Amino acid sequence: MSKPVVLIAEELAPSALEVLAEDLEVRHVDGADRSALLPALADVDAVIVRSATQIDVEALAGAPKLKVVARAGIGLDNVDVDAATARGVLVVNAPVSNITSAAEHAVALLLSAARNIPAANASLKAGEWKRSSFTGVEIADKTVGVVGLGRIGVLFAQRMAAFGTRLLAYDPYVPPARAGQIGVQLVTLDDLLRESDFISIHLPKTPETKGLIGEREFGLMKPGAILVNAARGGLVDEHALAQALKAGRIGGAAVDVFVSEPCTDAPFFEHPSAVVTPHLGASTGEAQDKAGLAVAKSVKLALAGDFVPDAVNVQGGAVAEELRPSLPLIERLGRLFTAVAGGVPANLTVDIKGEIAAFDVSVLQLAALKGVFTDVVEEQVTFVNAPLLAGERGIELGLTSTEESPDYRNVLTVRGTLASGQTVSVGGNLTGPRLIQKLVEVNGFDVEVAISQHMIFITYDDRPGIVGTVGQLLGQAAVNIAGMQVARTAEGGRTLMVLTVDSAIAPDTLSEIAAAVGAADVRAAYLPED
Repeated sequence: MSKPVVLIAEELAPSALEVLAEDLEVRHVDGADRSALLPALADVDAVIVRSATQIDVEALAGAPKLKVVARAGIGLDNVDVDAATARGVLVVNAPVSNITSAAEHAVALLLSAARNIPAANASLKAGEWKRSSFTGVEIADKTVGVVGLGRIGVLFAQRMAAFGTRLLAYDPYVPPARAGQIGVQLVTLDDLLRESDFISIHLPKTPETKGLIGEREFGLMKPGAILVNAARGGLVDEHALAQALKAGRIGGAAVDVFVSEPCTDAPFFEHPSAVVTPHLGASTGEAQDKAGLAVAKSVKLALAGDFVPDAVNVQGGAVAEELRPSLPLIERLGRLFTAVAGGVPANLTVDIKGEIAAFDVSVLQLAALKGVFTDVVEEQVTFVNAPLLAGERGIELGLTSTEESPDYRNVLTVRGTLASGQTVSVGGNLTGPRLIQKLVEVNGFDVEVAISQHMIFITYDDRPGIVGTVGQLLGQAAVNIAGMQVARTAEGGRTLMVLTVDSAIAPDTLSEIAAAVGAADVRAAYLPED
């Protein structure tokens, strides 16, 4: 079989290329060259970009096999995430790869602006000795305002605390208790701007944050305040910044990101108190290695159909370590549900009972959906397109959870109602040190059977001789029984027989069994090993 193809559209760390080459065919293209990029996307399964390659509607439309777009970095300004989601394409990035480098660069920019280092360096190299022209300010005992307490903002705040500063922060999504743990006082944006000697921005670029710092905000700042932006271009109004510097409204600015990049002539470049760098926040060898390795691993997970923790367009976000072992279990339960039901339901509910219900279990619903559709549609089912497939079929989805579980430590159940009104359910758990996947409930019958590749479910009215008849017919078909369990509602009542067998069962054999025992229902399930 041919290997999946991954297209590298921009420079990637050699260590990442080595990881990809182990299992994938690696191709290269200059992603900034649109005429080369579009045809190169025609038959690839994945594409890895940085910041120069645009993956938009046109690019996605020309990539019918594309399953994953990976950005070797944090931002996704150059990827149309909504368009990718609509096509069932996973979008991943490397959210923690460059956070240390970015935080350190923000500190470097602040220090450079505070001590006029770039201007002094240029002056001295030009043959001038002008010590008095470059008097700076100390950081100690000053107030530093941090706009945004995400991962990078927190790292920046922690580093600035070492300078003996007072730390203020604005972030409407961070509770005061969390800020207190970091040693930061939460305030409004206006109060932060009024009180801070240094202001550093650490926000994503969204419709709400675009142009966050403009003419009004500069008017609130102290006359000697220094603004640092190493986050995203467009958060600061560049024209307003130029006017604030020119009018002496603020003491200086240090900027690493711009509205349009590459940028070599922004309105504030000419001001002597402006320190600028060409988007160097992630430009360290360590950050590039981390980003490349992170997306390489994510691409391999995505192409294998596994859950990708760094996917940005998958509901559920980060997955607790305690939930990870349950992902393959609930996916197999989804496949069992489809096998037992004989099709997809009108509504589907995933029910979680036990200790794991204390965590965000929404990803388990995604995994169950992935299992439900795996044997139903021809296309590859992913954590992205599974909800879309459900939506296209008008399936109502539900998710319930409770930490109370009377019979087992944890039980995961997939339950649905078919168009006929019949209710189908399968439940399972993980047992023992080896976390063996077990089926513990089928359509209300209590069972305890290890989930196997090949399984048979027979529903009939209890009476003597059924087990022997089933065994004889399977023996005649050269199908070896590995395990069997019978559960019933009452003596002589409705009964369920669950068998695990060593090989696939032909449809004719299933029909023979159904006729011989007068079965109400006979179903077979094939569950490949993970």
